[in-house]
Amino acid sequence: MPVIKVSELPASVIAREFIGEDHGGVDVSVIFVDAPPGRGPSLHKHPYPELILIEEGRGTFVLGEEEHEVEAGELVIIPADTPHAFVNSGHGPLRQIDIHPSARFSTEWLDAG
Repeated sequence: MPVIKVSELPASVIAREFIGEDHGGVDVSVIFVDAPPGRGPSLHKHPYPELILIEEGRGTFVLGEEEHEVEAGELVIIPADTPHAFVNSGHGPLRQIDIHPSARFSTEWLDAG
């Protein structure tokens, strides 16, 4: 049984990423987010649904035309092809697990700039 330390996964600015196809063709990819206040990704979408489990902190999520305040213990369900973004709107870290039911990430960034 393979065991992977999250701390050894590839890092981005606010997260570490598990890409399923890099680990024996697993059909899921996961982002482990640890965002400081005021940080988060800009507007984007995926061709598959996404589930986000908020573990710690508070965030403001844009899902299509709606805005939602979320906090630890809540699950955000994002339908496929729904434009979305989030920002840490709290005073401490925003820690969440973003689950993508795909062996690799497929993201279309929607920013004009």
